[in-house]
Amino acid sequence: MKVNEVQSLGNEIRAEIAKAVVGQDSTVELMLVALFAGGHILLEGPPGTAKTLLAHSFAQAVGLDFGRIQFTPDLMPADIIGANLFNFQTSSFSLTRGPIFTELLLADEINRTPPKTQAALLEAMQERQVTIDGESHQLGDRFMVVATQNPIEQQGVYPLPEAQLDRFLFKQTVDYPSAEEERKIIASHGAKKEAMEPSTWDVQRKADAKTISAAMDSVKGVKLVDEVIDYISALIRATRENPELESGASPRAGAMLAGAARARAAIDGRDFVIPDDAKMLAAPLLRHRVILSPAAEINGRKVEEIVSGIIEAIEAPR
Repeated sequence: MKVNEVQSLGNEIRAEIAKAVVGQDSTVELMLVALFAGGHILLEGPPGTAKTLLAHSFAQAVGLDFGRIQFTPDLMPADIIGANLFNFQTSSFSLTRGPIFTELLLADEINRTPPKTQAALLEAMQERQVTIDGESHQLGDRFMVVATQNPIEQQGVYPLPEAQLDRFLFKQTVDYPSAEEERKIIASHGAKKEAMEPSTWDVQRKADAKTISAAMDSVKGVKLVDEVIDYISALIRATRENPELESGASPRAGAMLAGAARARAAIDGRDFVIPDDAKMLAAPLLRHRVILSPAAEINGRKVEEIVSGIIEAIEAPR
């Protein structure tokens, strides 16, 4: 697949999602980048901002098998990955696969379950496999997690540990819609009596497993010149040198930013990365990978402000 075909595919997927979801253009673009770069995405926002409908519509448009796990305080790891259960008729154990055995997994309200259960996703997100009773089971190269979480200010939530957050390529904040967008939502969704499913808005499949794999292979061939590599390295290293951050981003973050920049370039119809690709993706890629220093917290500083300042302070090559 050529990059212009990746661009056309991305536009078709956007158009299908727009049938069901009003606005959220930047979030849809990040989801496309994450898909083609082989990454995962975390969506944070208040209830009622169409995070679940967006994930379901995205899965329908890209033609991936869709699975959903509703995270609750009593959810156990076996409820996610499955378990070997004893069959009394055959006097042997057989594997009962959990909902994680899919292509696109919606981990809904992931921070409503304790860290022990959250950790069940760690191996799957990093290595695209799960281990049950010492035996590894592959999930496939296209396995993608779209997780949603409520803002940490709400009651009954468990903050995701750093190791879990680092598995997500992006963390995107889903805000309330604009006045015009909200009016469109009320006009279109308020007239529907059916369940809020993509089929209600006739969201069509625009790809299949073969097409997605071809697009991912095409992204790997996008050129990344030394000047852009140096720019990405400078962005990552600046987070570790900022006195307002207790912990900065790791070298893995730089490698992930490079892969994401390649995907964004392909979606834009280019076979080469420009500095703006990395610059536009840096904030959602870094915001969940850095930790404020105690002094910065006392002064009321926000991670978003510091990350934005770092991005603006590093001069992009021309």
